[in-house]
Amino acid sequence: MAEHGQEEIVIRGSRFICTIERVQTEEEAKDFIQRIKKEHWKATHNCSAYLIGDTDEIQRAHDDGEPSGTAGVPMLEVLKKNELHYVAAVVTRYFGGTKLGAGGLIRAYSKSVSTALRSIGIVERSLQLPIACRVSYSASGKLENQLLQSAYALLDTSYTDTVTFSVGVPTPQAEEFQSEYINFMNGNISFSIGEEQYVERLLSNKDEEDDFEDEEFDD
Repeated sequence: MAEHGQEEIVIRGSRFICTIERVQTEEEAKDFIQRIKKEHWKATHNCSAYLIGDTDEIQRAHDDGEPSGTAGVPMLEVLKKNELHYVAAVVTRYFGGTKLGAGGLIRAYSKSVSTALRSIGIVERSLQLPIACRVSYSASGKLENQLLQSAYALLDTSYTDTVTFSVGVPTPQAEEFQSEYINFMNGNISFSIGEEQYVERLLSNKDEEDDFEDEEFDD
């Protein structure tokens, strides 16, 4: 997930407010959920779901008074479908007077989370080496164009007596990257490698937007 955020949708008069936050531990997730519950203490429900761990070792979902399986689990499934990790979501519902039925609730809570994710954005986080690529000013345009068209993350550009492009390269691909660009620049390039770090790259949301305009919500 790109950042913390919140998004609201309205379905059949009910307000669904999804708040999503990055968390590193289950304790952080629980604290986040309690904070949202205190903020929206007048709400009808504050349903929640979170994933903790590189392989989602900890998975939790809570319906907070909605019929069993209609809120927390659908929320959790949206997080899993988007391959998110270390993230918690709370969907706050202010009841608008129209019951949605079990199927309608599942769709509504799923919709709330997926809409928030589309608004906030999803990032891919990978362990990479920052490689500084130095070239002359006359060669900088050629290198920059190639980097922008590549799958590598262009982290920074600096200008001194030469032009230096800092590029995030997945650690296993570091040697291949250098060889590729030495050939591409006909040897007119030099490299220096920094310390390994996590780099984030913005992705499009993997979850397709659902159309609720024509959905039937049974009482």
